[in-house]
Amino acid sequence: MCKIKTIEEIKPLLDEARKEGRKIIHCHGVFDLLHIGHIRYFEQAREMGDLLLVTLTPDRFVDKGPGRPAFTEDLRAESIASLDPVDFVVINQWPTAEETLRVLRPDIYVKGWEFKEIVNDPTGKMALEAEVVREVGAELAFAGDIVFSSSNLINRYFSQQPEELKSYLDLLRTRASIEGISALFERMEKLKVLVVGDAILDAYQYCDTIGKSSKDPTLAMKYRSEDLFAGGVFAVANHVAGFARQVDLLTVIGEQNSQEEFIRQHLQPNITPTFFTLPQAPTLTKRRFIDAYSLNKLLEIYEMDDSGLPPEQTERFNDWLRQRIRDYDLVIVADFGHGTIADETVRLLQKAPFLAVNTQANAGNRGFNTIGRYPGADFGCLAEHELRLEYRDMRGDVRPYLHHLVRRLGAGRFVVTLGRRGCEVCNARGEFIKVPTFARNAVDRVGAGDAFFSIASLAAALDAPDEMIAFTGSVAGSLAVEIIGNEKSIDRMSAQKFVTALLK
Repeated sequence: MCKIKTIEEIKPLLDEARKEGRKIIHCHGVFDLLHIGHIRYFEQAREMGDLLLVTLTPDRFVDKGPGRPAFTEDLRAESIASLDPVDFVVINQWPTAEETLRVLRPDIYVKGWEFKEIVNDPTGKMALEAEVVREVGAELAFAGDIVFSSSNLINRYFSQQPEELKSYLDLLRTRASIEGISALFERMEKLKVLVVGDAILDAYQYCDTIGKSSKDPTLAMKYRSEDLFAGGVFAVANHVAGFARQVDLLTVIGEQNSQEEFIRQHLQPNITPTFFTLPQAPTLTKRRFIDAYSLNKLLEIYEMDDSGLPPEQTERFNDWLRQRIRDYDLVIVADFGHGTIADETVRLLQKAPFLAVNTQANAGNRGFNTIGRYPGADFGCLAEHELRLEYRDMRGDVRPYLHHLVRRLGAGRFVVTLGRRGCEVCNARGEFIKVPTFARNAVDRVGAGDAFFSIASLAAALDAPDEMIAFTGSVAGSLAVEIIGNEKSIDRMSAQKFVTALLK
């Protein structure tokens, strides 16, 4: 009899076992690398009852960091099914075990000894599972006598990470700890943050490229589907809201086709937005035509009016800032150069207790939007091409420019992101730290810089060490490149899991 079943197939088998008076034991996990700790855990769990069912987290929901899972769900299921103590294996349908417990309703739910102190579980999953166990009338038990970590074994013996990255992580383990980084994330929660900047909607039109037009030198495409994402300052605010408890948002949307309802629906619940309206203009939308197979971007069209608010509206916008700007621990400015932030607004922003700035150079602002607008910023973050644009140099070493920029603007620290080469941070003393990228599966680079900037700004506002500013930003950016557009934001839990997987 095949031990591997679907949820639908296992339910009648469990019902039959109950009728026979057999006690059902349930274990759940990723089990990415089967080891002796798992085997003893299953053996002890099986002794608690008459039938042992093991459910697996499916590949699409494994959030253990880059390159994980190392083994596919089918291989993991086959490995566990080969063990004598295990009666059945099911690949789960949901991200976590809560719904699975409600469907399967075991007599005993067994976890490893390392989860016995529920309050010490950094993911919070164990507490949720324990609550559902009580809900379904089951018993929660613990088993296992040797605690290994699949992440630790994979990182140390089976890692496919580049040598540079492995060397860096080995060194970082001597200077930082998972607990210390977790504590930094916890401190971020207490920050009161204002996010100011340009509203952008990212429209993705997925197409099949079907060839060249027969009459014109034009690429012909066949429409398949589309997505709309809350990008720009909305994406930054959503990333920040995944870490900070209280986030306010100040931006400008259009009067025509404002998409205000869509925007509100796609903001995290702990964000309080304030919208000013640009008369007779749409909310800025960047429409990208994308090859559905490769996800390569073929064409981009801007729907925008970048003239900025009329004078009376600008004054109201600035009055809002004057009255509140000193109430925040951190003000984050996401300036995409599309007219939201006037020159007088820049001067007001300089009064913030801590000001973090990112100015983006893109096709819409044609390179006129540079970081030089923001003297006195406490922290800044730029992509390499934006730093080079500031200094009109395509090929020179970025370090002298980064140091000069810190001194020229009177900033505490600046970070430059270097794509696949990671990032560098420079402080006011002219000291540099370089951190490699952790990204392994880059799906879409849109929004990765915003994620990096958002979390690095929170760390900078807490006066974290330079390396931790760059490291936490890199973690957020590495998570973001695995997401299409701004389909979802980075939060503390996903970042914590990523860090744990890297440093175990």
